[in-house]
Amino acid sequence: MTAVVSYAYAVARDTPALEEVLTGLSGVSGAPVHLVRSESCDGLAAAVSPVSGSEFGEDALRSHLEDLDWLEATARAHHRVVEALAERTTVLPLRLVTVYLDDERVRSVLEGRRDAFDSRLDELASRAEWGVKVFVDEATDQPPAARPPAGEPSPGRAYLNRRRTQRAARENTYRHAGEAAERIESAARPYAVGRVRHRPQQGGIAPRTGENVTNDAYLVPLRHTEEFRAGVARAADGLTGVHIEITGPWAPYSFAAPDSPEDREETP
Repeated sequence: MTAVVSYAYAVARDTPALEEVLTGLSGVSGAPVHLVRSESCDGLAAAVSPVSGSEFGEDALRSHLEDLDWLEATARAHHRVVEALAERTTVLPLRLVTVYLDDERVRSVLEGRRDAFDSRLDELASRAEWGVKVFVDEATDQPPAARPPAGEPSPGRAYLNRRRTQRAARENTYRHAGEAAERIESAARPYAVGRVRHRPQQGGIAPRTGENVTNDAYLVPLRHTEEFRAGVARAADGLTGVHIEITGPWAPYSFAAPDSPEDREETP
């Protein structure tokens, strides 16, 4: 692996404001960010940083991708660059740790996929990604009574009754979560032009308490932002034990490239 390789963040519509945005902006490993252009790709540019080939080589990446601290720092830097670009122009975010041998190779990819990049950027123009998650709240078990009052069931029977009641309540909560998910789909349908289903977040990556049961991304035209958010936010009204988390607007990470047909839904 060469001493320096090119880390690519995104392909973007090239505007005069981009150079100003990138001035002083640091990316992965604190490296400066610059634009790679091609004369045959007028109107397109790729945001790139020079990074160490020893750190981003194939062997090193196998180890790094198991290091959560390294992954988090890299993801934050990648996101910072993409969001800075998205504030000024339409962007097509690239996958985390997209690395090329050098800037000439980046330029070659830009030229080879010019039509695909152009088409996707047109589709993403004036649209933003919103994340919508449904959570089931954590249940809290009641502590067992020290001694049942006279005439009450025995401790064993009381425990079984309590567990039966808790199980019924939890099943009801999951029914509410399913209803909330259906309401979200109905509320989003008039405004969103795309939807991607992600796996629910679990373990250390889950952002809050409770169990994440749905984790979707919606592509929404900027002109419909308020209607979309208001409709989705009401989806849990009257439903106990569930809550909805809405995040965004984001650069369209989930819509940068087509996913498998069963995971991706789009409307004209």
